[in-house]
Amino acid sequence: MTHCTTNKNFALIGAAGYIAPRHMKAIKETDNILSIAYDINDSVGVIDSISPQSEFFTDFERFYEHAWQLKRNSSTKLDYVSICSPNHMHASHIAAGLRLGCDVICEKPLVPTSDDLDELELVEEETGKKVYNILQLRHHPAIVELRDKVANSNQSKKHEVELTYITSRGKWYLESWKGDPRKSFGVATNIGVHFFDMLHFIFGKLQKNVLHYTDDLKASGYLEYEKARVKWLLSIDANDLPDEIKGEKTTYRTINCDGDELEFSGGFTDLHTVSYQEILAGRGYGIKDARHCVETVEQIRTQQLQSAKANEAHPFLSSLLKK
Repeated sequence: MTHCTTNKNFALIGAAGYIAPRHMKAIKETDNILSIAYDINDSVGVIDSISPQSEFFTDFERFYEHAWQLKRNSSTKLDYVSICSPNHMHASHIAAGLRLGCDVICEKPLVPTSDDLDELELVEEETGKKVYNILQLRHHPAIVELRDKVANSNQSKKHEVELTYITSRGKWYLESWKGDPRKSFGVATNIGVHFFDMLHFIFGKLQKNVLHYTDDLKASGYLEYEKARVKWLLSIDANDLPDEIKGEKTTYRTINCDGDELEFSGGFTDLHTVSYQEILAGRGYGIKDARHCVETVEQIRTQQLQSAKANEAHPFLSSLLKK
């Protein structure tokens, strides 16, 4: 029996960004069409190797007008808008995509605040369309395996967890929108939000959220979930990499659960296509799924620093405080 599907037409907002090629690749690998792309920057040569026929605009108004014209024909009208724009633009770009009559696929963080989520729920109701968030770690085999292990464990005390994510970024980072907390909402939100989603996915609802350290390059704190006590550290500073990998690797991602190391740097970059496959099959993660991690990072951004209790401090915290 042959399985026949109709190709879907996609638009991409934020085509010149770091993550955009993964979305272009996912659109292509799911046998769909990137009809139209937009970015204020024109360094988008990567399109040539993935989807050279795509229309491209550097003005949002021209992009939006073209999208409206495509609606007149059932074969060209857009089905999905994918969003990879800077974090502070997500809410308005999502709303614009929904009002074009499209379902929307958006990078993390979906939006910065729970108020934004409430507003987007209204736009979903008004348009009858849906927004999906890329929460790719929920599809990582090692994460799914850990979640199943935790779900099947009958231990009464909480799991002891350390999450460490160090991803080196050069000096360009602080000069870009990512270094502006009004646009990226800081390190914990920009690079941490899908890890906090992952922790919720594995260990249940959040019960306690304490911030121990934050600056432009790193943040550390303590989270307590229904099934786990989590000491976490996020950093874009190469100086924080463990000595044994300095000069060898630029990224270190690990979860230590009850003394067992789960190193999941591998297989991390291919999960966008899996996310797209799930969304197209009607199994995507929407606003309700994203709410927990959006609220978590919102709390982290708006709370006062606290001194760490001895059993709640990440092992690297003392060295951060000395610097």
